[in-house]
Amino acid sequence: MKEFDYVIIGGGCAGLSLAYELEINHKLKNKTLAIIENRNEYKRDKTWSFWKVFDHNFDDCVIKSWNNFTINTSESSHELNSKKFPYQSIDSGKFYNKINSMLSTNSNVSFYKNLNEINSKNSLIFNSIFKKELDKSMLWQHFQGIEIETPKDIFDEEIINLMDFNCDQRNDVHFFYTLPFSKCKALVETTWLSDLEDQSLMDYDLQLENYIKNNLGIKNYKINFTEKGAIPLFYPTLNNNKAINIGSAGGMTRLSTGYTFLNIQEHSKYIVKNIEKIDEVKMFKLGKKYQFLDKVFLKVLEKHPEKMPKIFFNMFKTSSSTIIKFLSNKSNVIEDINIISRMPKLIFLKALLN
Repeated sequence: MKEFDYVIIGGGCAGLSLAYELEINHKLKNKTLAIIENRNEYKRDKTWSFWKVFDHNFDDCVIKSWNNFTINTSESSHELNSKKFPYQSIDSGKFYNKINSMLSTNSNVSFYKNLNEINSKNSLIFNSIFKKELDKSMLWQHFQGIEIETPKDIFDEEIINLMDFNCDQRNDVHFFYTLPFSKCKALVETTWLSDLEDQSLMDYDLQLENYIKNNLGIKNYKINFTEKGAIPLFYPTLNNNKAINIGSAGGMTRLSTGYTFLNIQEHSKYIVKNIEKIDEVKMFKLGKKYQFLDKVFLKVLEKHPEKMPKIFFNMFKTSSSTIIKFLSNKSNVIEDINIISRMPKLIFLKALLN
């Protein structure tokens, strides 16, 4: 069997981002790379969104950027503006096509369906796959989104509705998310923060239909695209000591938000910069303070789901720059304190001590 210098297990966002970073930094001129991916074809299957707090390689894959966003509860609405850090959405289909088109020109890069098709004994291995099924009783962010198109201009394409809690909570945490790509096209998503054991929360089609009809007031539309997913809001134990874990498997998901895309890009750059001495450098992490704060935040979320709409709402009652940097792992101590001061003191103190 053929040997490779590098092996990437999983050809999704994290695996392809790392492969792209290796390629554009000329690390694959004299090195071979095998990407293990079992899908038969690449097509649009996700929409990755984030605040652009630093430059990335995929501006040409961005569907749209926004400078304005709102947070809604059943009682209030709050609008923020951020020209410094625009909110961006990336089309996964364009992302896959861009990277695979470039990789296809390099004969040192090969794709395989299974790891046992190659000899990886002496390879530097990067893994983005969870090897076993994760615990459904833990906390997850699970969602379904549909891109809808209307015959008439309906949406304000300059502002996104980041979190709309004006919906049935069912004793968990539930919100809707609307990204208007144009006046007649938008992604509408229902999102839950809960375990995955309660099947009653997963009537996503009905939730979306009711929200679009009753909250958005849209009766006539067609569905262009559907995406569905579940993001673990915990760090699973991984047993493969030989591999360097990347993506969600490598701890690149911000647990309080589910944001992963930009963290993957930063991690990929770090790996490529240190590829020749990767065993000697520190493991890349999002930061201990964010892990600590997220742990406390999620404890409160699990114990007091009914309070979360107001807690999220109050978090955004600071400057847009402060909250965006905090949610994007770029905040300083003063900004952290500003966010923490808006949290209900007693229940967060109890979560901290328990």
